[in-house]
Amino acid sequence: MASVLDIRRAEERFHTENRWLDSRHSFSFSRHWDPENTHFGLLLVSNDDVVAPGTGFDTHPHRDMEIVTWVLEGALVHQDSEGHNGIIYPGLAQRMSAGAGILHSEKNDSWTIDGGPQHSNPVHFLQMWTIPDAAGIQPGYEQLDINEELARGGWVTLASGMPGHASQRAISIRQKHAALHVTRIRPGETLELATAPFVYLFVARGSAELEGAGQLATGDAVRIKGSEGQRVTGGPDGAELLQWEMTAAAAVQ
Repeated sequence: MASVLDIRRAEERFHTENRWLDSRHSFSFSRHWDPENTHFGLLLVSNDDVVAPGTGFDTHPHRDMEIVTWVLEGALVHQDSEGHNGIIYPGLAQRMSAGAGILHSEKNDSWTIDGGPQHSNPVHFLQMWTIPDAAGIQPGYEQLDINEELARGGWVTLASGMPGHASQRAISIRQKHAALHVTRIRPGETLELATAPFVYLFVARGSAELEGAGQLATGDAVRIKGSEGQRVTGGPDGAELLQWEMTAAAAVQ
């Protein structure tokens, strides 16, 4: 069966905006609901958030979800009820397994990577949720700096639960049918997507051209069923691309 490509433009995303948060949602989220847009493959949430300085998400609960956070600009302070603390910055991958239940907060507090004060810059990050293999697992947390791998070019596995990626240096997720890859593709450089039943490609920054889909700008996404390893080429200024490779789909209504 030939690949089916579903292009979703940046401006088509749901939008939440208040005094401290500007958030774009690729799937149904919070008060935004579309029964035809609840997930793709195993990916249930893909939020593109900008949080103002000195603000953020107060302590709130999660359960039975694998949550991956990827910062594009600024720094995000994480704290949770399991005693984990971390400052997430560009190139540092973070995973929180909500499992049987966890409380956490995410703030754009007055910190920089080196611990000094920062009071004026927003933080821009992506947060993506997938379901775990099993409900009620032990909550967990992991973070990993992959800046060196990104500098070498090509696709870098950011997070994975797939057995075939066990030898790679990446954060782990409790989902054996999913992996997340990232690249900072150079202008004119061409890479191939994964060959998988479900591939979700998101343009976090810059622009690119995808075989069979044409030009993609910042915030655009392509949902591919039956991916055949389509080629993607960096635009004039390059791009930061994220690719979810999935071999199963969630049973979500």
